Amino acid sequence: MKTVITFSGGLDSTTLLYQLLQDDGEVLALSVDYGQRHRVELERAAKILEPLGVRHEIADLRPIANLLGGSSQTDAAVEVPLGHYEAESMKQTVVPNRNMILLSLAAAWAIAEKADAVAYAAHAGDHAIYPDCRSEFAEALGSAIALADWHEVKLLRPFVDKTKTEIARLAGELGVPLELTWSCYQEGPLHCGACGTCIERREALLLAGLDDPTEYHSFAPALTRDESGSFTIDWEKTIAGEEMPPERRQGAGEPA
Repeated sequence: MKTVITFSGGLDSTTLLYQLLQDDGEVLALSVDYGQRHRVELERAAKILEPLGVRHEIADLRPIANLLGGSSQTDAAVEVPLGHYEAESMKQTVVPNRNMILLSLAAAWAIAEKADAVAYAAHAGDHAIYPDCRSEFAEALGSAIALADWHEVKLLRPFVDKTKTEIARLAGELGVPLELTWSCYQEGPLHCGACGTCIERREALLLAGLDDPTEYHSFAPALTRDESGSFTIDWEKTIAGEEMPPERRQGAGEPA
């Protein structure tokens, strides 16, 4: 099977890439520069793909970034919220219609290349705050993509029933270079360790029993785990167990 994958260089999409390659399929990787704050992910994507010999294209959509305002990822005036995804403030990270834009581009490339499918790494843990991660959205878009050309292209979500922890565990089994993947919603060069996607990454790697090679900012908060297995963010302590400076605690601004 020949597949175009939407590739951000994150933990999920990199694991999907390695899975597709293990299945002996031909893979084309599409990354998109839509003016995102965390553009460092594009650099990481290129580093991951270079030794694999996978064709990589980066679509430059920066000219339309002004149409995607109101999100912490595309609007410099909106701060990146900290904490778990369940927080109401995490809605600030929603980029308007991002998945439809990315998948539409991937579908166009797939049609031009006579590929069989477009794949993206949506998973069971994708959060309700993202409307374009809902199954109903994916099913409707998949139907539209199949009708977009006489050459039919399928939309694949092979991780749709997997949790983030299961994906992390699979990443370990596949030999994914975790140290190269990028999850953080901040600009870099280090993961902040405090935004929603950093917290989710840290928890998943811990639950999967993997050594976490990620370089986190020294002011990333500590995580504590209770008897039920749930994690709590300790805003009083840093990831190294030191006292968190008062100005770096939750609600005091960005940690990086």
